Order: sequence, then C-alpha cells, then structure tokens
Amino acid sequence: MSALRHPARPPIGRDTRLCMSLSARPSNFGSRFHNSLYDQLGLDYVYKSFSTKDLPGAIGGIRALGIRGCAISMPFKEAVIPLLDGLEGSARAIDSVNTIVNDDGRLTGYNTDYSAVRALLAQAGIGHDTRFILRGSGGMAKAVAAALRDEGVERGLIVARNADAGPALAATYGYDWAADLPDIADTPPLLINVTPIGMAGGDEDALPFPEAMVAAADIAFDVVAFPVETRFLALAQRLGKRRITGAEVAVLQALEQFVLYTGVTPDAGQIRIAAEAARAA
Repeated sequence: MSALRHPARPPIGRDTRLCMSLSARPSNFGSRFHNSLYDQLGLDYVYKSFSTKDLPGAIGGIRALGIRGCAISMPFKEAVIPLLDGLEGSARAIDSVNTIVNDDGRLTGYNTDYSAVRALLAQAGIGHDTRFILRGSGGMAKAVAAALRDEGVERGLIVARNADAGPALAATYGYDWAADLPDIADTPPLLINVTPIGMAGGDEDALPFPEAMVAAADIAFDVVAFPVETRFLALAQRLGKRRITGAEVAVLQALEQFVLYTGVTPDAGQIRIAAEAARAA
C-alpha cells in the first residue's frame, strides 16, 4: 500500500495569507501548530510569532497589510481592545481579547481562551460545588473566572496583589478576593495558576502555591503552557493529583483560532499531529 500523502502547501507567493501572534515572550507553539496544519491541509498560509513595544503600530500594520489573523498574549489582551473595530461574544463580555480576525480591514476581537477553558472544566467534571483558588488578575484570569462562573461554580477566591484588578475581577464574577494566599487549612479542591509563575524565560523554578497546599488540593490547573510540564504540574503529578494543563488550553484555543482564520476544520488526526509538532523541543 502506498503511504498517505498530504496535499502540498503552495510555495510562498503574493497570494499567501499571513497570520501572526503578538506576545511579550513569543514562543514557537503557535507557529508550529498552525504551520503544521497548513502543511497537512495544503493551505496557502504562513504563521509567524512577533513581539512589540509599539502595540498601536503593530495593530495598524495588521490592518494595512491585510494580515488575516493575530493571536494576542500577555500583556496585550486588554490594551488591544481600543484599537479594534468590534468584539464578538465572550471577548465583549469579559473585556479581554486573545484573537484578532481581519475581514478586509475590519478588525474583530475574539476570546478563544474562554471557550477552551470552559470545555476543559466540563471535561474534568468541575461542578457547581467545587471551591477554587485562582491566582492572577489579568486578561487570562478574566477568561478563566468567566468560564468558572458559566460552568456554575459558585464559590471561589481570587488571589491577586493588584488592589484594583483583583477586587474588580472578583466582584465581576461573584467571587471573593484576597491579596495573599489563605492558610493551608483553607485549601479548596481546585488550585488555578493564571500568573507567569513557572513560565519559561521567567521564574521557571517557582511554585504559585506552596507544596503543602498542592498536597491538600485535588486538582491542579496551570494555564502556563511553556514549559509543558511546569514545576506546579510536575508536583501535582508526583502527589497523584488530577491536572488540567496549559498545553491543553493552548491546543484548544489555537484550534479555534485556526478555524476562524481559514474556515477549515481539521480532523482529529491532523490536530494530534499539529499538537505534537507544537510541543516538540
């Protein structure tokens, strides 16, 4: 039997469509994931990661150059909103954007983090009576808090040092707020890290929660995707805890972005190949 062949991706030319990402700390995940799917599906697209210190200039370039789509990461998820022409769905509801789609110069913001997190919470069986601590108060924290609320989770604590953003986030979604972590005795079943703690290129060896608190919890959820196995997740694994990983979030949200940009839905095998390529060292 002959080997299955992927359709050839056209050579880069004047009709090639560009997609991109903007982040303070660009990674290879998005480039590898999207380009793998372009290769497998024979699509005339290319994807490249960027950073910038001129967000208005970068967004103007997306509009002026006809760049089809752009993923938005920290710290731009909220700052980008005034530069767009409109917001869709959850992006409007939570005031946080992680995806821009360019339709003939009209830039619309989406939030695929929210839908990815909500799907993973449902898969993990997180119920309305599951208490949690969420550490963080930025744009991704908004997506996670909104997903928790919309999954019916009633009781939780937002832990954030920012005395403006932390209480505001908690009040918006009906949760409590504290500047610091509670005593170990008050550890809930679900611990969620939505900070850069543990991220590659930063404080990679730090833990967002003390080891004793991880030991007292049931589920560890780390939105950090790089490294795939953060110290927090590795500790949870050793302690026999259930886990929701940033890599899972990254794949689901990137898949939704891919469909928004191209209008094509890959099959499960193609998604698996792209996810493996994205996670490769």
